[in-house]
Amino acid sequence: MPIVPDVPAGGFQDGHDRGAAHPSGPLFRDETPHEHPQEPMSSPTPPPPSAPSPAPRQKKSAGRDLGAAIGVGVGLGAVIIASLFIWKPAFVGVIAVAVVVGLWELTSRLQERKAIKAPLVPLAVGGAAMVVAGYVRGAEGAWVAMALTALAVLVWRMTEPPEGYLKDVTAGVFAAFYVPFLATFVALLLTADDGAQRVLTFLILTVVSDTGAYAVGWRFGKHKLAPRISPGKTREGLVGAVTFAMAAGALCMQFMIDDGAWWQGLILGLAVAASATLGDLGESMIKRDLGIKDMGTLLPGHGGIMDRLDSLLPTAPVVWLLLALFVGTG
Repeated sequence: MPIVPDVPAGGFQDGHDRGAAHPSGPLFRDETPHEHPQEPMSSPTPPPPSAPSPAPRQKKSAGRDLGAAIGVGVGLGAVIIASLFIWKPAFVGVIAVAVVVGLWELTSRLQERKAIKAPLVPLAVGGAAMVVAGYVRGAEGAWVAMALTALAVLVWRMTEPPEGYLKDVTAGVFAAFYVPFLATFVALLLTADDGAQRVLTFLILTVVSDTGAYAVGWRFGKHKLAPRISPGKTREGLVGAVTFAMAAGALCMQFMIDDGAWWQGLILGLAVAASATLGDLGESMIKRDLGIKDMGTLLPGHGGIMDRLDSLLPTAPVVWLLLALFVGTG
């Protein structure tokens, strides 16, 4: 639509006023200077104005420092693979550290943006204990540690004034379930004889799902998946996530998991794509409620630890359950 300058407060009274009110420059974008009514009538008629050239199409941007993101991703991957296949307890330690840092990020943002003081000390101690208990004592140990952590949150918060007690302990129990309890299922995957392969399968499928969603959505995405929650996600991206994850699942189950079959991998990949997408949307809801873009700045190009755990946390129990059903927990 052409850009028209503001009209004087009195408006146009008649045709003569229109000429008097005409600015010194062109009124419309495609109007040439010699069309001004004060010029002699004998001036030559100008050629018809040419249509404005379309604005150059802008390249799509990833929105982050891609070089830093790749470098950090490769570094984290190297640490994870080394600890996973060299000494399993070292990988349990990696999970525990990620849990503590994630809890610190989450509780810090809750306090900054919502004035919610979820007690970090019992959450951090209980969260690390939850992961270790899951690895050493199995699911029963994880549940006991979860219950004790929730109790510790209730008692710890009693040392402060009662105002806000309910919202603080509610947020604390939520944080205990959301971060360390869900992460405990990664430790449960590790306890199997082929535990390293199971954890690697879990990581591969989640990363492949996220990568497929990003690549296909960036190239072909037109229809928003959940515009009010995460405007960048598209239905085409979801199709990419499902396709990539199912293909990777078939390969992983066939060649990496003892007694696994390719058709089980198709089901596993579909479930991972669904849980990873829901996990990403869930944290997007939290961040929108808090009014922030990232949970932290610890990882250049990625945000914070919680920004990397968003799709991993809800996917861990899904993978553990399906592998238990397909090939058992041993």
